[in-house]
Amino acid sequence: MSVNLRAYRRFVVVAWQFLPLLVAYARDRRRFLLFGKSRSVSAEQRRKRATKLLDSLITLGPTFIKLGQLLSTRPDILPPEYLSEFSRLQDDVPPADWAEAERVIEAELGPVDEQFDEFDTESISGASLGQVYVARLDDEPVAVKVRRPDVEELVEADLRVIRWSLPLLMRFVDEARSFSLETLADEFAKTIREEMDYEREAEMLTEIRENFSDDENVRIPDTIESHSTGRVLTMEYVNGTKISDLDQLDDKGLDRSELAERLQRTYLQMIIDDGVFHADPHPGNLAVADDGTLVFYDFGMSGYVDPFVQDRIVDFYGAVARRDIDAILDSLIEIGTLSPEADRQLMAEVAEIAIQDASGEEVEQYRVQQIVQQLEDTIYEFPLRLPPNLALVLRVATVVEGVCVTLDPEFDFISVATTYLGEQGYIEEGVREYISDQGEQLRESTTAAVRIPPKLESALDRIERDSVRVTAELDDDRNYFDLLAKRIVLGLLMTATVVSGTLLYVAEAFLLSGGFGAVTLAVGVVLYRSFTKSRTLRGKPQFTRQRMRQREEERDEDAMGPASLGVPSTESESVDSPILDGTEE
Repeated sequence: MSVNLRAYRRFVVVAWQFLPLLVAYARDRRRFLLFGKSRSVSAEQRRKRATKLLDSLITLGPTFIKLGQLLSTRPDILPPEYLSEFSRLQDDVPPADWAEAERVIEAELGPVDEQFDEFDTESISGASLGQVYVARLDDEPVAVKVRRPDVEELVEADLRVIRWSLPLLMRFVDEARSFSLETLADEFAKTIREEMDYEREAEMLTEIRENFSDDENVRIPDTIESHSTGRVLTMEYVNGTKISDLDQLDDKGLDRSELAERLQRTYLQMIIDDGVFHADPHPGNLAVADDGTLVFYDFGMSGYVDPFVQDRIVDFYGAVARRDIDAILDSLIEIGTLSPEADRQLMAEVAEIAIQDASGEEVEQYRVQQIVQQLEDTIYEFPLRLPPNLALVLRVATVVEGVCVTLDPEFDFISVATTYLGEQGYIEEGVREYISDQGEQLRESTTAAVRIPPKLESALDRIERDSVRVTAELDDDRNYFDLLAKRIVLGLLMTATVVSGTLLYVAEAFLLSGGFGAVTLAVGVVLYRSFTKSRTLRGKPQFTRQRMRQREEERDEDAMGPASLGVPSTESESVDSPILDGTEE
């Protein structure tokens, strides 16, 4: 009951915070709410709204801050301006007071002074659901992650508010985005409950740590089970330089390009090979040790990848490696990310530009402007959506790429991914060679070896996109089709007059019935003459067994004639008749 009462109060608070934005969105559809034309919204207006919404999320507290973090990686729900603003929520959330955190530790473990040799009460990291402190245990430094006090009740109340708000939000979005909103609500509830469970986090951390036990370039802290519970997680403390602190990385003489490649390869192993991954790779959770080892923190947001998704990701990267745009779109449709009703021509343009950008190639500016203009006209009908089993994977891919580009502005995301998949045997050797030299001939031979001949494949793809127009031209020099059409019309007219005359005769309208009978007779005469006149539709096939035998006999006779005696023949047979020829009677 207390959760329900709190949820009702929170609903009022949330509605008050979001009311101005909801009114603005409603006026976008109808200028005067109940009537009027729709309004166009510029990018600058969306940016201002995103800033206001961000302030509202921060005001509403931890649950909505976490919701904003999740929304910051959902391009299927929010425009780019919102994604850019919400990315600011990835770091620097103010921690709770020490007194409140101490109360949680003592409730779970006992007095702080008795459980730890030393404990620094100034947190080193603040998150939306908890904060991290440094302490000493058995003369070794440890990191202690403490859940925010009373956050469970607040989260449960807020989750109910979000669920109650969904029907209202559905009125402002189209079908594709309503699908994404529903999956987002389910995914968010599951994710935030899992993130509050520190026992689950310890299990995920241990599993991922074991997967990299033989990799000296990756460091994942170990858990201290004796000092860990569902609300307190104690781990070994591993110091390092924040991965986004480029100046310090340069001062330590670390190769940032090599770090970027190693980071991506690590996540590829997690997602494609291991099937369990760290799902919150923002710079606050990634560090680099002095020897260049990658250090991972905070496994509260982590997940599993089922084999179906793993296979589709491999298919996707293989298609990207071949620059096979149609295969890319097909893989996105198969995995459920792209609507089958999407404009394939437009999406192909978007995919091609995205590949060029991810490969570090220069993209023609006029093409970008043209695509952006097309997308802006239909931004809220854009056919992207994210199934629940793929949302966290996309979050990882998006954030990791951003970190890698920060480390190395020339980073080629696609090249590294395809090279890794080739080394692991997921894609063909020829594909990796193609990525290195971009030779057109190699591309065609590789595609032909694994699929079908390129020209035939191109034709089939065009047919599948409904972009093939077939024009048929029939040779009708004797107007047979006109004659056939006339006969059909005369036949229909004769049928109609017969039926009409019969009905009139039954109704004893003999005069009119007689008139229709005369018309029927006249039409019948004309129709009969069309069949007996000079032109007919009888065909004379050119190639029949009888005709072939006749020609063979004629050739034999010619061979026995004057030509066989060395005298040149004065006649030659012409076989230039059409396949379907008319005859005169």
